Amino acid sequence: MNPIYKTVGVAGAGAMGRGIAQIAAQAGSRVKLFDMQADAVSKAIAAVGAQWDKLVEKQRLSPEQATQYKQALQPAAQLTDLADCDLVIEAIVERLDIKKSFFAELESLVQPTTVLVTNTSSLSVTAIASALKHPEQFAGYHFFNPVPLMKVVEVIAGIKTKPAVCQDLAKYATQMGHKAVHAQDTPGFIVNHAGRGYGTEALRIVSEGIADFATIDRILKDQVGFKLGPFELMDLTALDVSHPVMESIYQQYYDEPRYRPSVITAQRLAGGIVGKKVGEGFYKYIEGVAQVPPEPAVPVVSDMPPVWVSTRAVRRAELLQLLKDLGAKIETGASPSAQALSIVAPLGFDVTTVAIVERLDPARTIGIDFLIDDKVTKRRVLATNPATRADMRDAAHALFARDGKPVSVIRDSGGFVTQRVVATIVNIACDICQQGVCTPQDLETAVTLGLGYPMGPLMMGDKFGPTEILEVLFNVQTVYGDPRYRPSPWLRRRGAIGLSLSHVES
Repeated sequence: MNPIYKTVGVAGAGAMGRGIAQIAAQAGSRVKLFDMQADAVSKAIAAVGAQWDKLVEKQRLSPEQATQYKQALQPAAQLTDLADCDLVIEAIVERLDIKKSFFAELESLVQPTTVLVTNTSSLSVTAIASALKHPEQFAGYHFFNPVPLMKVVEVIAGIKTKPAVCQDLAKYATQMGHKAVHAQDTPGFIVNHAGRGYGTEALRIVSEGIADFATIDRILKDQVGFKLGPFELMDLTALDVSHPVMESIYQQYYDEPRYRPSVITAQRLAGGIVGKKVGEGFYKYIEGVAQVPPEPAVPVVSDMPPVWVSTRAVRRAELLQLLKDLGAKIETGASPSAQALSIVAPLGFDVTTVAIVERLDPARTIGIDFLIDDKVTKRRVLATNPATRADMRDAAHALFARDGKPVSVIRDSGGFVTQRVVATIVNIACDICQQGVCTPQDLETAVTLGLGYPMGPLMMGDKFGPTEILEVLFNVQTVYGDPRYRPSPWLRRRGAIGLSLSHVES
């Protein structure tokens, strides 16, 4: 292999630095690993060597390759040892003052043609480069942990970065076995910016008393296909990592409501309940295993009432067919009888609002989230309103669980759980495109590889319907009066005329 950068320096021997050093050596570069603590370098090199030995044992690497890589990875005793590097990648503490000071010293040692890059996840690339004599040679190069497994890297141009620098960095990412995506120098770049919707909206739902952590995790995994629920994910990443990122992006965007953090995570961080690594977060952990509360049992109902379905229900024909398949006694009149269980299926509105507008008895009205085709979803979600009778709630639960599909019953919410979270994710992604942070294609790639979503957010919007997502946002904003739900112009225009959300104007 003929790497673009023959000699690469990596500053910082922590988890990120050692991961970057590993894949740079595998790309054929000679790699010099530096850290202010010399023992950190020796430990990192030993750890990387052990990883290569494991790959040899698994027959994913030949012994000759492992030997070659080990010879390529060398310790740098002091910063001056990086003077002959073609590229230096910084992966030190996430503080602007420290990074600026580090690069100012480093620039005085290397050649003017040396490319200097930062692995920052949240700081401005332009701000870090502001004190450099050659900011045109500086860029962001944001990897994700664990680096060898997370196959995406964000290439970020500062205001003065030469385009050729980013082009070469993208090519080198390919040589390292990664996919490069290009991002403008904006808070959170692509991945951390796009990821604001999932956790923050789930926290909003919890704060309103709509459902507990486990129920929200179950709903989003079973209805949308996320590998981890938002609270499982925050426990894995730990709040001492994720909450400061929430605050940083919110503050850097001058308190943009879409990115508003939650007091729930602030309190838990202050109390040290940060996640799996300390044995307690949103779940308790015993020997690393989350202690998830069992699902509520399906109620036993002997006298099932007749069922009436709102004429305004989304996917009404499919809902009526489902009820027929479940053996419900369906009323077909213009309004429900005095004994009937009334089913509504709104987009964005809460059950209370729909019951009042449609002049239904709130005590006998239940909502169902029917945004997603019932044949696709692995879970049904029902919502009560403050006046719903317990017998009607239990009857609806029992009825919709007749075929064995899990049912979650939540309290009233504009947009249930899935509608709110999906719409928020899609809306933020659309606004990233509107701002020109990246191309729609790079957005989809970055999110699927960097966040592990079941699909890119624009594809998610197209799958569930741009017009439907737009309606959810309009209606949720009406219910809550919160500007966080205002639709992005990118979504508003494409949703209004039925275009794909990834469509780029010619």
